[in-house]
Amino acid sequence: MPKLDVSVRRVDLDALHMYEVEASGTVQAPPATVWRVLTTYDRMNEFVPDLASCRVLSRNGNEVVVEQFGTARFLFMAKSIHLIVRATENPMSSIDISLISGDMKHYESRWELVPLHETGGTRVLYSGKMSPNFYVPGMLGTQIIRGDIERMLGAVLARLDSRREQ
Repeated sequence: MPKLDVSVRRVDLDALHMYEVEASGTVQAPPATVWRVLTTYDRMNEFVPDLASCRVLSRNGNEVVVEQFGTARFLFMAKSIHLIVRATENPMSSIDISLISGDMKHYESRWELVPLHETGGTRVLYSGKMSPNFYVPGMLGTQIIRGDIERMLGAVLARLDSRREQ
């Protein structure tokens, strides 16, 4: 399992309780493979935990509109989440994701790919700012978001490591 570094901070921004996320990990897969996995949106639910479905609604050049249905889990509760996001692709380098509509007050994230020339692998960086539009217990929120990000990124990196030969 690839090693992950994840940090989550709760910040108050314009009366929003926002969670800032920074996460990274390294995989043996080359950037082209990482790019292919991250941009095959219709198959994300095959390996991302708690993501029930993910489908492309439209594509226009480097902008892709994606609809996602998933579940946020915390403690003994589960909350269904529906998001429509815009992914702006900068091929082999980064993907910027912004909220169009859905179950978040604010959601933006960025995937960055850093080629590791000495090993042929890729450092995968994920950052984001999010504010759910449902109640998240204050003290637990940071841990809950951290757990979600660790599961999501861990699954993505594990998928990438399993595909390094392809």
